[in-house]
Amino acid sequence: MARLVRGPPEIRPARAADLPELAGLVGRYWAFEAIPGFDPPRIRALLERLLAEPERGRAWLARSDAEPVGYLLGVYVLSFEHQGLTAEIDELFVLPEQRSRGIGAALLKDALAAFGSAGCTRVQLQLARGNEAARRFYHRHGFAERQHYELLDRPLARG
Repeated sequence: MARLVRGPPEIRPARAADLPELAGLVGRYWAFEAIPGFDPPRIRALLERLLAEPERGRAWLARSDAEPVGYLLGVYVLSFEHQGLTAEIDELFVLPEQRSRGIGAALLKDALAAFGSAGCTRVQLQLARGNEAARRFYHRHGFAERQHYELLDRPLARG
């Protein structure tokens, strides 16, 4: 188990040098949420691409006492319905032992400011059913269920 860090969080855009720590946190998130199919080389390649192509989105890393404690990944989508660029928070994760210290709120604040500066008209995210703690967190930060809509998806063959 990671040691509890107490210093104030430092939130900053992720850089290429952060890839090992960022990929490690992504692995922790996928394990925490029981998301199948975690492939470290593929995730690292996707993170490298996101960091190298800022028009696709952004990544933030949270540190406390120089230790990585959380991250947020946001991607951009061109939406005709919303008449411009929108952002999707693809992943937001804070180590369980570091929660309730304002780290997630600080990550979200920086991301929302950057999305606004990028000209985004809307921010959306997906939330697992039954994750009431996350639902309360997002409601406190102005997110709400979109009336009359639900998410449908379908996998596509790679290649």
